[in-house]
Parts: sequence; C-alpha cells; structure tokens
Amino acid sequence: MQIEIKKHRITCYKCMNPKSTCICKHISPLQTKTRFIILMHPKEYKKEKNGTGHMTKLQLKNSEIIVGVDFTNNSRVNEILTKEKNSSFLLYPGKDNFNLSVREGSEINSFMGSNPNIFILDGTWPCARKMLKLSKNLQELKRVSFDNEIKSKFIIKQQPEPLCLSTIESVYTVLNLLKKGGLEQCDTKDFLVPFEKMIEHQLEYLQNPNNKNYSSTESNEIIAKNLYKKNTERNIIFEKEN
Repeated sequence: MQIEIKKHRITCYKCMNPKSTCICKHISPLQTKTRFIILMHPKEYKKEKNGTGHMTKLQLKNSEIIVGVDFTNNSRVNEILTKEKNSSFLLYPGKDNFNLSVREGSEINSFMGSNPNIFILDGTWPCARKMLKLSKNLQELKRVSFDNEIKSKFIIKQQPEPLCLSTIESVYTVLNLLKKGGLEQCDTKDFLVPFEKMIEHQLEYLQNPNNKNYSSTESNEIIAKNLYKKNTERNIIFEKEN
C-alpha cells in the first residue's frame, strides 16, 4: 500500500503568499499624513492570501488593521475616536458624504484637516454592510467618498457594481485625490505594483497545465470578468444607498 504524502507549501508570513509567489520584493511602504485604519471582517482575515487588506497595510507605514464585525465597543477603535473624533472619517458613500473627486484642495484641507484618520471596511459586500449596521460608533462618523474613474484590475474577481474597487485600489484612488488637494505629497506611482504582481501570479496559476483546476478544453486566454452581479460576495468597500 502506498501512502501519499502531501507537500506543504511554505508561506511567507509577511505577505501571506506562498514563497513561490511572494510579493515582498515589490513592497515599498509609503509615509502618509493620513492614517488608514483597515477594519477587516474575520472572514476576510482568514482568506488573507487572496485579499488586499493586508497588502494595503504593508504599503502604508501610517496604518493598522483591526479585525472584527461590531466595533461599537472595540477599545482600539474607540481610543482613536476619543482622541481624533473631529478628524476621523469613514470611507463609504452616503447621502451627506464629502466627495473628494469634486472638491477643491482648500475645501479638502478645511474639511479633513492636516492629519486625518480614514476608516475602511474590508470585507465582502454583505459583510461590509453588516459591519456598518452593527457599529454604532462608525455610523456617527462623517463620510468621504470619490467618483470612481478607473476600472478595477482585479479581473479574476466579479464585482457587483462598476464603481467597486479592491481595498488597495480604493486607497490608491483616495491618496491621489488627497495629493491633488495638497494634503498628501507621497509618490503613489508604484503603490499598486504588489497588487498587479499578485494578479500576474494568479493568472499564471490558472493557465498552468499542472494546475488541478486547469481544463485543456478551455482557451488559455483569461477573459476579464467585467460583468457585474448585484448579489455577488466579493472584496469590495462601497455600496450605493437608496
């Protein structure tokens, strides 16, 4: 009788990817005036090798990840809000949100101050909604948003709406808008490189004949999933409010 021994993949515990597809050499952390607090749903935390929340944290020196669902009584979140309530914001559209895309630099600086804290919900569509619904302290925050003018590069994921971006793409967009407003001076040119490399690795895996999910009857060309589904659970931040 033969015993099959499964080979365990060695994981890089910094980027959470297998050593063979480690993206650490592409990480170039930015120093920003803005502090980004990534509120990560536990489900997203468990599948971190496929998420972009942890990758975003690696790319930002002035950032942190807090895992949870209901942050109403979260000590760290409330500590930040107690100290920085007037300069804390939630990146999430709403009826009275502050749209960074249509504001002048002077308006952005006046509204957000010089060292704002931006909270980001990192989870699937329904998870993000539940996090906000349960977290009474987050509901009280002023909201900021943007008009998405870029198409997500997460082509192997199918998004519910055209405006939906991954966490790292959302932060990239916000940073560029804050730069335009004069609040940030960081160089975002290579900010998405680790994300792009991750996508490259995933596409190579899907096209590899040795991949267990590979099908010789299918075309080797990967078609971008640019059709949007209303009920798809994907790694997004935003939702449209009625």
